[in-house]
Amino acid sequence: MDIRKKLHLVSLGCNKNLVDSEVMLGRLRDYEMTDRAEIADVLIVNTCGFIGAAKEESLQTIFSLHSVRKKDSLLVVSGCLTQRYKEELIKELPEVDIFTGVGDYDHIDMLIENRKSQFSNSTYLIDAEDRVITGIIAHAYIKLSEGCNQQCSFCAIPNFKGKLKSREIKSVVNEVKKLIDKGVKDFSFISQDSSSYLRDKNSDDGLCLLIDEIEKINMIKSARILYLYPTTTSNALIEKIVNSQVFHNYFDIPIQHISDSMLKKMRRGAGEKRIKEQLDLMRKAPNSFVRTSFIVGHPDESEEEFLYMLSFLQEFKFDRVNVFAYSDEEGTVAYESQNKISTKIINQRLKKLEKVIEKNTNEMLKESVGKTVKLFIEGENSEHELFLGARKLIWAPEIDGEVLINESEIENLQIGDIVEAKITECVGDKLIATVTRKI
Repeated sequence: MDIRKKLHLVSLGCNKNLVDSEVMLGRLRDYEMTDRAEIADVLIVNTCGFIGAAKEESLQTIFSLHSVRKKDSLLVVSGCLTQRYKEELIKELPEVDIFTGVGDYDHIDMLIENRKSQFSNSTYLIDAEDRVITGIIAHAYIKLSEGCNQQCSFCAIPNFKGKLKSREIKSVVNEVKKLIDKGVKDFSFISQDSSSYLRDKNSDDGLCLLIDEIEKINMIKSARILYLYPTTTSNALIEKIVNSQVFHNYFDIPIQHISDSMLKKMRRGAGEKRIKEQLDLMRKAPNSFVRTSFIVGHPDESEEEFLYMLSFLQEFKFDRVNVFAYSDEEGTVAYESQNKISTKIINQRLKKLEKVIEKNTNEMLKESVGKTVKLFIEGENSEHELFLGARKLIWAPEIDGEVLINESEIENLQIGDIVEAKITECVGDKLIATVTRKI
């Protein structure tokens, strides 16, 4: 009879949070994981506190778990929301047994054992911790740093995450090697501002240096970098990625706007000319994939500035675009503005952008039909039982789309296999493919 205590963990927000959740799972290996919150002895919510919608989701999750938890269980809340609002939440949430922020993930076992809340002042950087990789074992996220040195008008992250603090290259390389030994083949390198990696250690080309070291590792099959920042993404870095034999020509560079006047109001640093130069270099790279994000309705955004962004989005064919409504976050420069845009106008602008994005994305997907591509096998598809789920190898997991495999010329495909396939059709936002050979 299994008498191990049971653990239920919910990780909210970005994949940087997911890495921290995996560290906690590594510290709590003695627990049996369960999807059933009502039978768990310990319930953990790793929260997001970035924007209003994320904060609301975090609070709703806490209340939902409390409503079904069993007697004498422990409800633990960690992450960005608690770090940002620790005093208010401790006062207002008696339902929670243990509070912790973003600095104690590697101490979570001791906090639970001692039934103690704790908020360390130091920045937690993953190093040699034994993570439990969630999802597909053949892929892992690698966190490069914590915090951010940028001063964007709309972003509160530096207020509660602090200044940039990068991991040593040796630490990153050792983690990649350890994960390769466990069967990981595909890596996504992430941070709040990946192109600033090692700038806190007086290195302007830290990401280039890291790429050099990662390429020396045997058996690494595939890698991409997420979250480049316009002011710290040099032409040399773009060229380094383009020339890499390991890193895909995957460029995730959230530009947030394209109007010079709005970029200045948003304190983005780089202007329209520089951003367009970067995007042109990225698009010219062989088989490139360019992803970005825009913010709609930032204070003082005029109709003319919005239409300029809309026109640019119609003109430059991004492979993927995320668009966000401006979220009014206390502690930011934009929060103090007296010229807020109404929710009605923001929603109208969102709809216009989303219509263009949907059209462009569908066109980009249809361009794949008839082409032979490399795919990463992700497993059975829960919505379509007759199909095997995959993604283009260059794509990032979860955010860029799915390819459904309905035929294969080879047998016994396994999760994590990298294969060649021919895209035969596009149905809605899904590509259909036939596997031709294993790589």
